[in-house]
Amino acid sequence: MLILEWLGEQGVGAMIRVDAERLRDGRPAWTFAAGGGPLSAGLRADGASVAECMDRALLRLREAGPAVPF
Repeated sequence: MLILEWLGEQGVGAMIRVDAERLRDGRPAWTFAAGGGPLSAGLRADGASVAECMDRALLRLREAGPAVPF
């Protein structure tokens, strides 16, 4: 959860959530979404596990520009 705190300090609004309906349907249930601050556009990452979701989120954040220290 340190990444969420760090993003907030950078002016980025962010959240992570799990969708029980997608979990029951066997679809990637975890979602990370962020926007604002130094991000020119919002971004989203989905994953089957929280770890997979956050790995994808960190990659997308790095591609979007912020020097993510995680």
